[in-house]
Amino acid sequence: MSKIKKTMLASAALLSLAPAGAMAGEGGLNAALDKAVEEGKILLDARLRYEHADFGTLSKNAHAATYRLRAGFETGAVKDTKLLVEFDHVKSLNDDFNSTLNGNTAFPVVADPDVTELNRFQLTNTSLPDTKVTIGRQRIIHPGARFIGNVGWRQNEQTYDAIRVENTSIKNLKLDVSYVDQVNRIFGDDSPGGRFESDSWLINGAYTVPLEGVKATVSGFAYLLDFENDNIAGPAARLSTQTYGGAVAASYKAGFLEGSFANQTPYGESTIGNDVNYYTVAGGLKKSGYIFKAGYEVLGSDGSFGFVTPLATLHKFNGFADVFLVTPAGGLKDLYVQAGVKKTGVGPFALLAANVFYHQFSAADDGSDYGDEIDAVFVAKLKAAKRLKYLVKYANYQEDGFGQDVERLIAEVNLTF
Repeated sequence: MSKIKKTMLASAALLSLAPAGAMAGEGGLNAALDKAVEEGKILLDARLRYEHADFGTLSKNAHAATYRLRAGFETGAVKDTKLLVEFDHVKSLNDDFNSTLNGNTAFPVVADPDVTELNRFQLTNTSLPDTKVTIGRQRIIHPGARFIGNVGWRQNEQTYDAIRVENTSIKNLKLDVSYVDQVNRIFGDDSPGGRFESDSWLINGAYTVPLEGVKATVSGFAYLLDFENDNIAGPAARLSTQTYGGAVAASYKAGFLEGSFANQTPYGESTIGNDVNYYTVAGGLKKSGYIFKAGYEVLGSDGSFGFVTPLATLHKFNGFADVFLVTPAGGLKDLYVQAGVKKTGVGPFALLAANVFYHQFSAADDGSDYGDEIDAVFVAKLKAAKRLKYLVKYANYQEDGFGQDVERLIAEVNLTF
């Protein structure tokens, strides 16, 4: 059992052992707990998804029909402290895909195995000025999710057993520090790779620069990741790294520009001596619901290993076909363009949004070609049913020296209460 979960259970035990006198009277703890329940809120959403996948080297195509139910409850505050409990239930409706757990290796991977598990279990306290402290199993997403995310695209999200402190005491500055005792990955409790035992620190600071007419942010980060998993010791050790870097983002009227740089070296139990860099630059125009963006991202390589971001929401980057969830040994260069539109209140639709992307991939160490990818995503909400969101996503990767051809088509319906 992780140290974080032990702390949570100890806190609950102390509450259960509170003296009877403390539980009595309108102003007592009992009344406060009753009020917290009355002021609480139910957390409930559902997602139904169909995902088709065609891998060039496999004779069978995947046809994955799955659903997810997520239910929980967050109390009101007692002594500036709230309790949140939430469960996930993911179930497949057919067996024509490789979920990573069902043994159907003749099919392409659609990483949505059947799971029923605790998704979040956290205490959040705001008693200190300008400070929020969260302890327990929680969702952590750092800006952009390029390094730290919840992998929200998959049916079973990634969560963290952690202590997190967020502070805004200094004007325009937000500090975010977490100690992570365990990473609960998307593959679930039954998977050998479903958990990383962790002795890791996630540190991020973002400063909003007070410039008239310009929105600008400067940030710095340090991710000290030390993982252990007896079932997959090699990959876990490979991902134990320390990453230091910074980012800038600015927008003026319709134009925007952003960039980031980071250096990564071994950390903790890792025995792999890589020293690699990451950098990205992107810019574009965004006006009246339309966006055009072009960018260049490089995950460097030392010739043997590439720059890794094991806690990122990886599906968001380097193509929706998920070819580059693991950085190749030669690193990765991604030159991409995006064009899109987002409109509200169009006829019977409360929301209409569409984006198309083109990626050109190559190796970071020698520039050799990897392949090209075209992606598209469409999202809609109806005015008559705003709690429902409809999504269709398409990805087509054509290899030109790396991997295999991959085509994916996803259709889903989301219901949020």
